[in-house]
Amino acid sequence: MKKRKIEDLILQIEGIIELIILKESSTTHLLDGINPRYLKSARNLCHYSTFRKFDFRPAQKKLKYMGLTRLSNAEGHILASLIHLRKNLFLISEKPNFSSIKPGLSIKNSTRLLHKNTKDLLGYRSKGRRVRIMVTLPSQAAHDYEMVLNMAMCGMNCARINCAHDDVEIWKKMISNVKKASKKLKKKIKISMDLAGPKIRTGKVAPGPQLIKFRAKKDEKGKIVTPATLVFVPKSNYRATGDELPIADEWFANFELGALVHIEDAKGRNRKLKIVKVSRHQVITHCRKTCYISSGATVNMEASEVEHTQLDNLPSIEQAIILRINDIICITKEDLPGSPSEFDEEGNIIKTANISCQLKAVFGKVKSGEKILFDDGKIEGVIISSHPDFFEVKITKAKLKGSKLKAEKGINFPESDLGIGGLTEKDIVDLKFIAQYADVVNFSFVNTAEDVDMLLTEIDKLDVMDSLGIILKIETQTAFENLIEIVLAAMKSNLVGVMVARGDLAVEVGWEKIARIQSEIVSICSAAHIPVVWATQVLESLVKDGIPSRSEITDVNNALKAECIMLNKGPYINDALLLLSTILSNMEDFHNKNNLMLPKLQKV
Repeated sequence: MKKRKIEDLILQIEGIIELIILKESSTTHLLDGINPRYLKSARNLCHYSTFRKFDFRPAQKKLKYMGLTRLSNAEGHILASLIHLRKNLFLISEKPNFSSIKPGLSIKNSTRLLHKNTKDLLGYRSKGRRVRIMVTLPSQAAHDYEMVLNMAMCGMNCARINCAHDDVEIWKKMISNVKKASKKLKKKIKISMDLAGPKIRTGKVAPGPQLIKFRAKKDEKGKIVTPATLVFVPKSNYRATGDELPIADEWFANFELGALVHIEDAKGRNRKLKIVKVSRHQVITHCRKTCYISSGATVNMEASEVEHTQLDNLPSIEQAIILRINDIICITKEDLPGSPSEFDEEGNIIKTANISCQLKAVFGKVKSGEKILFDDGKIEGVIISSHPDFFEVKITKAKLKGSKLKAEKGINFPESDLGIGGLTEKDIVDLKFIAQYADVVNFSFVNTAEDVDMLLTEIDKLDVMDSLGIILKIETQTAFENLIEIVLAAMKSNLVGVMVARGDLAVEVGWEKIARIQSEIVSICSAAHIPVVWATQVLESLVKDGIPSRSEITDVNNALKAECIMLNKGPYINDALLLLSTILSNMEDFHNKNNLMLPKLQKV
């Protein structure tokens, strides 16, 4: 490369170094109150923030051709790397390097800081792999110790409990089983608990008829292969699961093995049921035809003098509102049961579809023209009018034949300034439990540094600032845009991490941006030397169905950038744990965070 171009590179890098030093002296207030363990990290994060104000790509291309560092993995020690790079350029240009600037964190010390912070927050790593594994515990973990033990044996480093589900008694039992498994295996499994946060969800939908369908399976020729199975239980034991029929306790004793039962289905047809099993708690019957059983159906025993009885209180069918492109739906503040649009005989709308929003704070905040998404982005729309008690949405994306919108589905407002964040009343109550029983609190729906300050105030009141770790869940566009300020605010505590909550985040920022956004989050956290938890849908097909997809395996490789990977609950969780642990152990010969490693080439 020509000497002139090298000198231009030196000038460019000197300009960046000078601006970093200048910005540091003018932003010392950002470091006020930072925990001493994070002071160097916070300073480096500020340096990195300044560095990223430049488009360094043209310089990177030139440095590549010279065989010098391109600073692509220098987040954790940016000033030191810039100073070393300038020194090397001076050597190449044969000019003396007169520098009195201290390089700050060295590369080695930067790596040590991240390793220490990760260990203190997420516990010791498993043998053979750097990346920890966090597992979301199902409710069953409260009653099934063997399940928890198997998870621990298969590689779980951290157990996650979501306060949005279950209750205090269930949480205590889960934690007890985790600690029991930890003691047995002589390994410390950390316990993290999610605050539920102010979730924005759809309200109730008007219930459908009280009806249960029992299907008889047929082959290609229409021949019955498996009869429909109808299960009767005493009304006192009825749990409304959707696959059982409650019958009066005094009538239940009339069932006899081999007898025939007649029942009138919802279409007025008589169905014959043969009793194939009788026990104290349930009676199993078979029918060779599909049955639609509704509340009020009459039941009687064939060849018996016992009076007939009737079924009641069957569960209602869960209804959904079908939405198509260009449909209008009204989102209401009042808790009205949601209902679909109504039409006259000529197809004209008599009544617009409606559904309520559980979080009332959004009303009056959203504006016409802003985007809205339902059910993890499966349905998209734009707000066409906004009022204090309702707003109207025009659907812009849905399935060709219409998409179903049900109760309790998430709503996202990626373009709206809702001013929602911080802690709910439930969160503050749950935090008291977390402070007593858990190692880490996962802070949901954090959007601003002020939200973090609110959490720290509550943690300080509970006198656990030094012992309770904090993981910031980045799940909104606003949180990403404020990430540096959020991290700096959290550094006032003793242990900090960040979770890339890719589900909600992808919906907020758009599928086309999520790959870049999650990489940016990892880079910012690397600059702050705080661990990253890679979350949402990791090996989801394997966890739920027992077989992973090829893209999921590739995703795990991408997750090596993080310090921890989170798996969600599912019937094949242990298979997923074993596979994930094996992949991580194998791939860490080739990757160390963002750095590509080059071991000796081996055959498969």
